Amino acid sequence: MTQLGIVGAIVVAAIVAIVIATGGGAKKGLVTNKKAANQTVAAVSSLLNGIPQSGNVLGRPDAPVTLQFFSDLECPVCKEFTLGALSPLIQTWVRPGKLKIEDRALETATREPETFKTQQAAALAAGKQGKMWHYLELFYYEQGEEGTGYVTETYLRGLASQVPGLNLADWSAARSDPAFESTITSDAQAANNAGFNGTPSFLIGKTGGAMQKLEASSLTDPSSFNTAIEQLLKT
Repeated sequence: MTQLGIVGAIVVAAIVAIVIATGGGAKKGLVTNKKAANQTVAAVSSLLNGIPQSGNVLGRPDAPVTLQFFSDLECPVCKEFTLGALSPLIQTWVRPGKLKIEDRALETATREPETFKTQQAAALAAGKQGKMWHYLELFYYEQGEEGTGYVTETYLRGLASQVPGLNLADWSAARSDPAFESTITSDAQAANNAGFNGTPSFLIGKTGGAMQKLEASSLTDPSSFNTAIEQLLKT
């Protein structure tokens, strides 16, 4: 097994253990067991702390490669990717400054358009404080069963309360920022231009250059992503 493969296997194994402890996709979503909740927050903090965040972007602004991740927070397949291949990608490429990842919103699994906008605005509001990716990760870790209506105000605020260092008053005020609707619309247009109608979907390219579709062979094994990144770094 290659060094990249070993890193990926270790990270995924650790995540699987936490998901089992938290109960995975429970209908209610939020983790109520204090020990399990603490484990989840610790895992997210360990993965993300020390990595620059700006709005929807995770990673250094001058990272040479950009990956755009089109997602719906209620999409169980997006959860599979986030708790699978994404974590080793962050450790291997984002933390060293070689890759930055942009979260882009694409409504697929969420049944109600207003709920989709509300949950995405909650994440973007955390991004005002450089914490969007903490919020996203916690959402996927504590994602409920699709179609059960688990995304409520209590759920969204409960996630925010778990984000270390997030000022809840500022987060609440930021959620109504009218710019967020424009961002969500722009993301949907970008997805349409790329021909995407499902999530997760990916675009990758040299930062500032043309973006190309990335067809992932697996959402839990980062190998196809690693190959694409390595090729771009050589050009």
